[in-house]
Amino acid sequence: MTNNDSVPELTSKEFEDFTKKGLVFIDFFAEWCMPCLMMAPIVDELNEKLKKKIKFGKVNVGDNKKLASKFEISSIPCFILLKEGKPIERFIGAMSSEELENKLRKFLK
Repeated sequence: MTNNDSVPELTSKEFEDFTKKGLVFIDFFAEWCMPCLMMAPIVDELNEKLKKKIKFGKVNVGDNKKLASKFEISSIPCFILLKEGKPIERFIGAMSSEELENKLRKFLK
């Protein structure tokens, strides 16, 4: 059920290139985390809505422990918004699509 528009899952190798330019939203998740699974379709939906303005990616914390510790991910789902590779905002926990979209739109002004 993957299409080309879905949010790419990044490895540590891809992460730096993917995040170095512009606004990038990263979803740190795990397969066993129910709130993470609930957020996946919301992240996909916002990726569609905001793809011209924000790049979306996701990182499996189980497969990328170094990245998870670099960003001090202690609870998931954890979403980090980066600008030019630097974290500018962090959101933790499940939320509605509207809530997340409103949080992200603040950075698009």
